[in-house]
Amino acid sequence: MKIAIDIRAAGGEKAGKGWYTFNLVQALLKLDDAKAPCRAGCAADKNEYILYARDGIPGFSDFKNARLKLFTSKGAFWHYQVARDIRKENADLFFAPSSYIIPAILPATIKTILTVHDLVAFLYTNTHNKKATIIEKLLLRRALRRAAHVCAVSENTCTDILQRFHFEPNKMDVVYCGAGDEFKPIPPNTLQDFIVKTNLPKNFFLAVGTIEPRKNYLNLIKAFKEVSDRHADHHLIIVGKEGWDYEKIHAAIKANYLNEKIHLLGYLSNKSLVNLYSLARALVFPSFYEGFGMPPLEAMQCGCPVIASYTSSIPEVVGDTALLVNPESHIQIAEAMLKIIKDPELSVNLRKKGLKQAEKFSWENSAKKLLKIFNKINK
Repeated sequence: MKIAIDIRAAGGEKAGKGWYTFNLVQALLKLDDAKAPCRAGCAADKNEYILYARDGIPGFSDFKNARLKLFTSKGAFWHYQVARDIRKENADLFFAPSSYIIPAILPATIKTILTVHDLVAFLYTNTHNKKATIIEKLLLRRALRRAAHVCAVSENTCTDILQRFHFEPNKMDVVYCGAGDEFKPIPPNTLQDFIVKTNLPKNFFLAVGTIEPRKNYLNLIKAFKEVSDRHADHHLIIVGKEGWDYEKIHAAIKANYLNEKIHLLGYLSNKSLVNLYSLARALVFPSFYEGFGMPPLEAMQCGCPVIASYTSSIPEVVGDTALLVNPESHIQIAEAMLKIIKDPELSVNLRKKGLKQAEKFSWENSAKKLLKIFNKINK
């Protein structure tokens, strides 16, 4: 097969869709590398990959079974230029791991497989970027109608699609996210070096995710105020780049006089993030809605206790290894944080259970499933 893939999201400062694209496509190329025996029951030397991006992306140049093609056009022109080249390349399949635009404009002669991460644009419109909402509402229905197969990142997203669009169940599979191998418990001596270099507070809770309404930081700040009033030595660290409507978060921190206790660190490398997971009292992830929710999985894989919403896909990811809360209730969020502080044995149990739960997810297993889908569609 000749398989075309849009890997544009894998470049730069990545969030969920970007890491999904980067890790899943890398795992797929390793699995299906022409210079190695195929471990998924297929002939690896028959597959050629064409990877499309706007700029060079580290991590893809070493694969003998892949070619990277760069187009520098902006906006919609990039998508039309890539769609034209896919036709010119006479690709057998096109895989879209993060965007619906090319699947919506490619001719039906090219079989398309797309990943749907969530339906936030349809179900939680007020918490989603307005431009992204408009694009997704315009294109997703058309992309689904033309798709040969659809991958959902969770059973919850799969159910949302089936209910919202009455999609054919036999044309859909769940291809889970994973967490990179770098997310693992860190030895104490390494952590001590990190503490000295960064001057971190001794006791802190951690929140990870783009600063935008869907992540529910306003209720988290209210919850932390309750915690801080009882335990003044505790801090809250928030990691994530500023998304839309982020100004309200800054205003809430200031209004609650928490400038010295809440630390906005912006976007960080995975290396720094692993250290923070390993040091935090717990990850607090009170998001209103997630298609998958990668930070809880990353935290569990590092041995970090998790407090998370009981909504959408999140219980599917964390199982019974987290303290689940109502994201609408800052009181419940605060109570869970206080439990972590007061009960060291609870934290130990959550760490152990989380490490076990994290073993259920891996990029390699997801790549195997995706490769089977490719083979099935191309018969």
